[in-house]
Amino acid sequence: MTSTLSTVPALPPLLARGALLSPFKRPRPDAGFPPTRLLLPRLRADLTRLTAYERVCGFPTGEETLPVTYPHVMGFPLAMRLMSARDFPLPLLGLVHTSIDITRRAPLRADAAYDFAVSVTGLAPHRRGTEATVVTEVRAGAGVVWESASTYLARHRTDPAAPAAARSAAREEPEPLPVRATWHPAGGTGRRYAAASGDHNPIHLHPLTARLFGFPRAIAHGMWTVARCLAEHGTPDAVRVRAEFRAPVPLPGTVVYGARGGRFELRGPRDRVHLTGSVYPA
Repeated sequence: MTSTLSTVPALPPLLARGALLSPFKRPRPDAGFPPTRLLLPRLRADLTRLTAYERVCGFPTGEETLPVTYPHVMGFPLAMRLMSARDFPLPLLGLVHTSIDITRRAPLRADAAYDFAVSVTGLAPHRRGTEATVVTEVRAGAGVVWESASTYLARHRTDPAAPAAARSAAREEPEPLPVRATWHPAGGTGRRYAAASGDHNPIHLHPLTARLFGFPRAIAHGMWTVARCLAEHGTPDAVRVRAEFRAPVPLPGTVVYGARGGRFELRGPRDRVHLTGSVYPA
């Protein structure tokens, strides 16, 4: 089923609806969901918000092309509309962004209009619950110029008889990459990123709202961490980026950016791995 929208959905009502419906959902990997595909044609970047995004993430401002991660921001309200719907099987509250895989086939001009499509392509068992995959496509004419696949985890008790791959033991930590920079994200980083991106999840905004969800401090948006790394790393015009969000970054805090070749990472105190990723030509 395909639905075409004429305007960008407003995020606050979607967050409120998703929060209200969350207690009534019982996530499981074999849950059914409708194959809804949302389309939003001729979407343009808001250049004022784009500049704010570039500044908070460390990208150069005033470029002719969009940062490689920015189409995710533009398509995020469509993804939220799907994930806050009554028929989406996972609860929005507590949903954790665990990974993103981006392919950019060509640079996207900042002043151009693009057609966006977002869909949920499947559920899968995870050792800590159930993951949903959300796919975003950006088209210029008939061709896909940018696409991403994000996984979102709903944590719950898992079946002891589930396949071993879904309940695997803790992963081995990789050897640290050479340190390239040390960053000290301030306590207001989450609020700045929220203002630029529209993602006002309360766990990112203030210690008081973060504590309601079990975090002692506000935590950085996962997409801010990967964008900050890519702003430092740089990307070719045609590129594939894969990032895995391993642990939240507390705000304020200190993180170390490491990179070698096409690999990058963020680590915190005591070598805690927050993010691992890779960049290579598409």
